[in-house]
Amino acid sequence: MSTIKISLDSIDKVKSFVNILAKFDCDFDLISGRYIIDAKSIMGIFSLDLSKPIDLEIHADGKDLDLVTRALSPYRIDEK
Repeated sequence: MSTIKISLDSIDKVKSFVNILAKFDCDFDLISGRYIIDAKSIMGIFSLDLSKPIDLEIHADGKDLDLVTRALSPYRIDEK
């Protein structure tokens, strides 16, 4: 499992993000404050405050984790 910070600040980003996640068999959770939702749920994502960065928990490891993190690089926010 790995956690990254992402930004989903537009409707188009949310749609493409969910389409990317749908290609993978592993589970994904978005965490915003005290809320945890399934990251493959477009309705769930729109229930979150998208003006702030969101934590994405990726429930994968090894090669799958590498593929997922590479596919999600446009949404990733580097923490400083």
